[in-house]
Amino acid sequence: MKVQQSQNVLGGVLRACSMDPETGFYRDGHCRTGPRDTGSHVVCAEMTEAFLEYTKRQGNDLMTPRPEMDFPGLEPGDRWCLCAARWREAMEAGVAPPVVLAATSEAALKAVDLEVLKAHAVDAPSSDDASPDA
Repeated sequence: MKVQQSQNVLGGVLRACSMDPETGFYRDGHCRTGPRDTGSHVVCAEMTEAFLEYTKRQGNDLMTPRPEMDFPGLEPGDRWCLCAARWREAMEAGVAPPVVLAATSEAALKAVDLEVLKAHAVDAPSSDDASPDA
């Protein structure tokens, strides 16, 4: 049985979010989710100082390196797979980081409307976003 590829919010093949730092619940660079990912880390976002400070105040410090967890710590400009609910919470607080639509899983649509994600996108939808990579 062939494993189906994950899709992005635009209906295309889910692209990598970041390999440096290596992100994703499965640390494969992709914002994929599965049964063990209770936080649904499916939104590929480009970190900003405002978001990093916000999430630290909420109890999730993404800036401090944690070598024991193989976590390098994030800086503004890094791309990282965020929990859909945390991204939505940050958006409601006015500090949502920009989203990379081609690398954001369609699973994010369970928590955030596509139009809202598009309004915060760093990558404008294009015709090749809906076609598989070669």
